[in-house]
Amino acid sequence: MLFSQKSAQQKRIDLSSALKSNKLLRFPGAFSPLVSMLIEQIGFDGVYISGAVLSNDLGLPDIGLTTLTEVSSRGRAIARVTSLPSIIDIDTGFGEILNVARSIQEMEELGISGCHIEDQVNPKRCGHLDHKNIVDTDVMVKKIKSAAKAKCDTNFIVIARTDARSVEGLDKAIQRAKAYVDAGANVIFPEALENESEFEKFRKEISVPLLANMTEFGKSKLLSYDELKNIGYNIVIYPVTTLRLAMKAVEDGLIHILKEGSQEIILDKMQNRKELYKIIKYKNYNDFDNKIFNFEV
Repeated sequence: MLFSQKSAQQKRIDLSSALKSNKLLRFPGAFSPLVSMLIEQIGFDGVYISGAVLSNDLGLPDIGLTTLTEVSSRGRAIARVTSLPSIIDIDTGFGEILNVARSIQEMEELGISGCHIEDQVNPKRCGHLDHKNIVDTDVMVKKIKSAAKAKCDTNFIVIARTDARSVEGLDKAIQRAKAYVDAGANVIFPEALENESEFEKFRKEISVPLLANMTEFGKSKLLSYDELKNIGYNIVIYPVTTLRLAMKAVEDGLIHILKEGSQEIILDKMQNRKELYKIIKYKNYNDFDNKIFNFEV
């Protein structure tokens, strides 16, 4: 009722098991716990917690300004209200080798099922922008080894993201990915691939599960579920989609109220009270309260 009845450990087991199937897992991004609950209600496979979205929600650009405390606390709030597994973005690991180890243990302790760490230089940039800088392969290998060694639950998923495609080219990005697998990465996340053939080549060359990022307005073609499934990808994330949908709706609504002086004729564009209460299980709270705190004489 208050939070998910499923343990964090069980969520990780669920994710590990699902990754061994041939199913393509869909993880929409959640910018709040309420969205996380809606993702589960609609029937998706998991919840993604985007570093860019957490930054933007604080009014900041996605350039590595958020802290471990900010990201982990928000991640916990989003992950604990759902029985679905959650994957969180920890940027470059919030520091060097020991910082990465601490970051992994914090995420694991707070109920996250997996996280991804990227090979950019901090301060980083959005993965679909130009002029990114990446660390040497051996620097990232050490971070991945640190992450793999630091986790206590073997089912916690360490995802290595490489931003090398737009910096060093596709072939070197694949070489990096192979090194990250050898270092202990459970999943590879090749960022900003441009077309089907590049997604296919990564799948052909990499033996572990692969994650595809279907973010809007980026460098990657927006491939469909069936296209990604046929190529052989294992996870697809839609990191900023829900925030973009929400912000556009909020913007349009506020402009209307400012112009017309009332929200009366846009009520049909809003989630009503009944729908909201269904998501947050309002009736369950009332039933619980009545059974425990019954003061009838």
